[in-house]
Order: sequence, then structure tokens, then C-alpha cells
Amino acid sequence: MPDTRYAIAAVLVAAAVTWGLRALPFAALTPLRASRTVQYLSARMPAGVMVILVVYCLRDLPLPHARALAPLAALAVTVGLHLWRRNALLSILGGTVTHVILASTVFAP
Repeated sequence: MPDTRYAIAAVLVAAAVTWGLRALPFAALTPLRASRTVQYLSARMPAGVMVILVVYCLRDLPLPHARALAPLAALAVTVGLHLWRRNALLSILGGTVTHVILASTVFAP
């Protein structure tokens, strides 16, 4: 059975390492917040990531088949809602609901 001092020291070391690993990203990001590069990326990255996700999700879509209409309709609803309301949550929710309804009822395999 380990010594009590050893167990306490192990817990303290684990706590210090955990605290340090959680605090390190905040300490490292503080000087970067004023960087022009980080400000540019924070403005441009969300749109770039969304384009990559759309291309990835639609790359293997068989366009001549009827089952391709559900994702394309959902994409149209998502884009339309976002252009109309400028609310990301509403756009994503509307597109997801559209896809689920169309894929499970109208265009079900």
C-alpha cells in the first residue's frame, strides 16, 4: 500500500499538470489576439470551412438519381434561409429538417 505522502504528492502533481494544460491555450492565445493574421482568419475561416463541408458532402452525390434531390433541396433551403434571415442556427436547422423529411418520406430508397 502506498505511503499517504506519496498519494498526496501524486494527486497534487496530477492537479498541477491538468491546470497547466488547461491554462496554456489561453496564455498562448493572448498575444495572438492583436495579430492581423488571426483577425483576418477569424473573419474568413467560417465561410471557407462551410464551402469545404458542402463540397465534401455533395462530392459523391449521384445527380441523375431522384435521391439526389433531398440533399440539393436541403442545401437550397439552407442557403435561402441564411440569405433571408442571416441566422446560422435557423439556416442549419431548416436545412436539416428539410433533408430529414425529404430523405425519409418523399425520396426514401
